[in-house]
Amino acid sequence: MATRLKLFISILAISFFSGLAWADEEALRKAIQPHFAGSTIDSLKKTPYLGLYEVVVGDEVFYTDDKADFFFFGHVINTKTRVSMTNERIQEIKAARRVSLESLPLQHAIKIVKGDGSRRLAVFTDPNCPYCKQLEKELMNINNVTIYTLLYPVLKGSMELSKKIWCSKDQIKAWDDFMLKGVAPSGKDCETPLDALVKSGHENKVSGTPTLVFADGSIVGGMIPAATIEEKLESASKSK
Repeated sequence: MATRLKLFISILAISFFSGLAWADEEALRKAIQPHFAGSTIDSLKKTPYLGLYEVVVGDEVFYTDDKADFFFFGHVINTKTRVSMTNERIQEIKAARRVSLESLPLQHAIKIVKGDGSRRLAVFTDPNCPYCKQLEKELMNINNVTIYTLLYPVLKGSMELSKKIWCSKDQIKAWDDFMLKGVAPSGKDCETPLDALVKSGHENKVSGTPTLVFADGSIVGGMIPAATIEEKLESASKSK
């Protein structure tokens, strides 16, 4: 009887403290949310160091105290292994994310078909982004692919520039001329899907350019060399 009573009290204690932790976490989430209006807190969990909580918003990882009085941005380094635990979490988050190509507004893309176009790749890109220009040079070395260039004008001055590219008589030429040769587009005013493209980027948590989306739904943020793009294209084709 005594053993059963102890077991019952233990279960009550576990339930109470679990519920208390859950309530604290919910209160903390509510305290953090106003600082990120329009964004979703994807993950919130307590870390094993300094009583801090890890917060994930999109691809961004940062830390806070138990009352959200302070936010800490930067990397937590394990001094024994010299490994950035923050970077490992970022890579985990990115690897787990998937975006279906079919869910993207491909009808609003500048569609470039190279060779037989059998493999597919979508790129959220900004014409004023230097890394996007580097990526375009790498893409010149890729064949047998259909590239859906999704204009994502998030940098200063990029909206007007993107409008001129979209409104050009030959969008592909205007895009290549500007990104590879620095020739300014001369397109005149017309209706554009840029607002819809920016909305799609936000919905899919595209936090920077370039962001590549492959046929298997895998996402890579940042400029990567042609060899890596080739590997990802092949891997995506096999998984399909």
